Amino acid sequence: MAIQVEVWGDYALFSAPEFSTERLTYDVITPSAARGILEAVFFHPGMRFVIDRIHVLNPIEFASIRRNEVSKKISASNVLAAAKGGDKQLFLATSQSIQQRAAVVLKNVRYMIEAHFEMTDKATEADNPGKFQAMLKRRLSRGQSYHQPYLGTREFPARFRLWEGGVINAIQETRDLGFMLLDFDYRNPEDIKPIFFRAKMVQGVISPPDPVAWLRNNGGGVIL
Repeated sequence: MAIQVEVWGDYALFSAPEFSTERLTYDVITPSAARGILEAVFFHPGMRFVIDRIHVLNPIEFASIRRNEVSKKISASNVLAAAKGGDKQLFLATSQSIQQRAAVVLKNVRYMIEAHFEMTDKATEADNPGKFQAMLKRRLSRGQSYHQPYLGTREFPARFRLWEGGVINAIQETRDLGFMLLDFDYRNPEDIKPIFFRAKMVQGVISPPDPVAWLRNNGGGVIL
């Protein structure tokens, strides 16, 4: 079942994983981030979203900013020790752990996401595509979401609405975007692996492959 959603925001940061300290965004939204926005609006274990096309509606612009980030995490071993009665610190003093880091982000972004969903083996007898389609469109029309969708990081909220049709005015630009994060391989929960693909924008449109179908046919690794 097909769906079209317009998303936009003032800033976005779709971090390239090779830049772990100083953040550098991809040129456009990643397919996994687009899927995350749709799942924030409507999620059900009996269905999964597949991103078909991403239309880039605004020119690609960058901005450099500095952000405060916490440099530590609460230790899992401390949590386990505390659960067993040990005296371990289970909080972070953010005033002592804040670091300023530079980031290159996108500004004034707007996309139209074309997607469809497929039923999964977790769907019940009461679930069907028409039911899910109606629920999704109703939530999009009302601006409802389970949690605030965001553009890469939570500090950059995404606004969204159902695309009602009409001419899609994508930017008239063709660009090789290089290797981009497509999604993650969750088949082994103990060893979750990223999946990459060679992204190309043709006249403002990116057409990513379906990661589940690709893994089914190829087994894993980098998508070329």
